[in-house]
Amino acid sequence: MTKEKDMMMPREQYLKAGAHIGMTFKTADMRRFIYKIRPNGLAVLNIGLLDKHVHAAANMLARSKKILAVSRKENGKKPVEAFVKAVGGRAIIGRFMPGSLTNPNFKNFFEPDIIIVTDPAVDKQAMREAVKIRIPIVALCDTFNQTSFIDLVIPCNNKGKKSLGLIYYILAKQVLKERGQDVDAAKLKLEDFETI
Repeated sequence: MTKEKDMMMPREQYLKAGAHIGMTFKTADMRRFIYKIRPNGLAVLNIGLLDKHVHAAANMLARSKKILAVSRKENGKKPVEAFVKAVGGRAIIGRFMPGSLTNPNFKNFFEPDIIIVTDPAVDKQAMREAVKIRIPIVALCDTFNQTSFIDLVIPCNNKGKKSLGLIYYILAKQVLKERGQDVDAAKLKLEDFETI
């Protein structure tokens, strides 16, 4: 079990944002990230693993020059935009147009080094193209997600506004830290990442 002092964010902060709340539907892929099942059938994700995987994801993202963050979900719009504003890169919000990563003639064509998706079930097209061009995929995965083709899973509630805001906020802070940039100078505030 991860000790509180070793975590990037206090356990209470994760709990308050509901980052650990899964679904009643659970895939075999996500079983290893589940801490317990509540009497009502709702899965609770392991906060220690969540924190550890966010740290690993930040490490991967920090080494990338061209990051692409994707969210078709409305709740992911503000966190994703705030994330790319803080660390650099590009955001694709809403519908992911086919060919964005695979067709050089497409007007919004982009060649990222790495991609982070808010929900692999919804951001399927982005994942398909990332697999085709063989770039690493980081994905925020809830208990209902499949993890095929994902290089690094961040096990978390990828539906809730507060949860998504917190995860992208921690990622942004940690990426800047790993790059040796002044996090305080970046003036990152959690509320800038949260959808109201």
